[in-house]
Amino acid sequence: MKKVAIILADGFEDIEALATADILRRAEIQCDLVSIENEFVRTAHNITVKADKLMDESIEEYDMIVCPGGLPGAENLSKSEKVLEVIKKFSNIEDKYIAAICAAPAMVLQAAGVEKDKYITSYPGEEYENMLEKANYVDELVVVDGNLITSRGPATTFLFAYKLVDILGGNSEKLKEGMLWNMLEEEKE
Repeated sequence: MKKVAIILADGFEDIEALATADILRRAEIQCDLVSIENEFVRTAHNITVKADKLMDESIEEYDMIVCPGGLPGAENLSKSEKVLEVIKKFSNIEDKYIAAICAAPAMVLQAAGVEKDKYITSYPGEEYENMLEKANYVDELVVVDGNLITSRGPATTFLFAYKLVDILGGNSEKLKEGMLWNMLEEEKE
């Protein structure tokens, strides 16, 4: 079974972390909320969440790490040597994945130095695009480049999470039907 660690730091974006965890768990993919410091982590909108685990060396047992955005959450992740170290390691292993959404692609991936020449998206705005000047910035909802998956922000969380399910060998189409996502897609047509 594939294993995913969603890395939490104080100030993380609620929807991006928790909805992603929910969707991955619905797909029967093991997904742990892993805190970089404390068992209880406060979200960007002042909700306290209990992490499943604290970050340690066993983080390398995961197949994918997910960095949610949110401020100051993404900034706190970008200052964690543990987080940057594992991102650097995962970036050099073919069957390990790094996923980041919202401000995290610009702040965290750039701080780890894994963005160079990669196709990446992030939360829109000149500030974030400037942080990704060494990357190939793309104005798309979800972008996959090798083992790197990035997305724009809270509203793109479902698309981001469904893509993660597919990459990890799950069935997002069945999940979309069960969660009524397919009805939204049909309504757009």
